[in-house]
Amino acid sequence: MEYIKAFIIGGLICVIGQILIDKTNLTPARILVLFVTLGVALTAIGLYEPLVEFAGAGATVPLTGFGYTMAKGTLEFVKEKGLMGVLTGGISAGAAGIAAAVFFGYIAALISKPGDKS
Repeated sequence: MEYIKAFIIGGLICVIGQILIDKTNLTPARILVLFVTLGVALTAIGLYEPLVEFAGAGATVPLTGFGYTMAKGTLEFVKEKGLMGVLTGGISAGAAGIAAAVFFGYIAALISKPGDKS
């Protein structure tokens, strides 16, 4: 059942993104920023944590989950280190994901033939 909940919630987040692409003039980059910001905002008002508890990876893997991770890390580091936690908390919490994205992006660039579409 855990996998089904993750699939449904993660799929719904992706459906929202696809609707935004199809029905608005927003670029994919703006939608990316919107989702990350939405994850931070929903975490700040306490609405994203229950979604994470319910859906697990279905809520933490999409871009909104990255915003959630950064907000959660910032809150924890502010409690531990004070004002310096505002600057270091989000990056520290998301460091593994950021490092993995850079590493696998590099591997994909080595394997594929990146270049202009023209």
